Amino acid sequence: MGSFVNLTSADGFSAPAWVAVPEGPVRGAIVVLQEIFGVNAHIQAVAERFAARGYISVAPSLFARVQPNVDLGYAQADMERGMALKSATEALPAPGAMAEVQAAIAHAAAISGGKVGIVGFCWGGLMTWRAACTQPGLSAAVCYYGGGMTTPAESARVPQCPVLAHFARQDHWIPVDAVQAFGRAHPEVEIHLYDADHGFNCDHRGAYDEASALQARDRTLAFFDKHLA
Repeated sequence: MGSFVNLTSADGFSAPAWVAVPEGPVRGAIVVLQEIFGVNAHIQAVAERFAARGYISVAPSLFARVQPNVDLGYAQADMERGMALKSATEALPAPGAMAEVQAAIAHAAAISGGKVGIVGFCWGGLMTWRAACTQPGLSAAVCYYGGGMTTPAESARVPQCPVLAHFARQDHWIPVDAVQAFGRAHPEVEIHLYDADHGFNCDHRGAYDEASALQARDRTLAFFDKHLA
């Protein structure tokens, strides 16, 4: 079972991160980036599943600079609160929450002694894409329905490590034609589309689609096993 630890970013700011450590041999590390709902039970469970696979998992709190200890559910009020927190965090002076991502990558590398991957969901998927394009120390990145990453400004970025991206055909936040345009701009990125809706990986949401989630999970694990070995 994981627990929260405090990580210090380059500017001295301290923020909590959920850290899950394998019981057996360690095969590397994975940084897990939250949705707009904070490092809640779902994100903690994702980290635990990676730890069960042998990866030290570090899930930093990306909202810590605007509000500590965010742990939201998935009701409409939670959605509205999460969107407001995301907007406030995105408005921070650079590097903003990427400083917490940097700290998580460094901590993951230090305690695992191996390669570090990164995975994120929704807003965390966008942050994962940005990290793959800007942050040293990453060997693989997996983006789940990264909101905003298919826009021209984000698509103009260039990844510095292998990237796998999962999208959903019924996602009204991310149109399929935008995904296809992103794919044309980035033939080096492995892209998969699922017959599901936004948030299909989260079993705490009504959009959860078990078949798509399991297929994406298997692809994600194979991707990390390949690039973090």
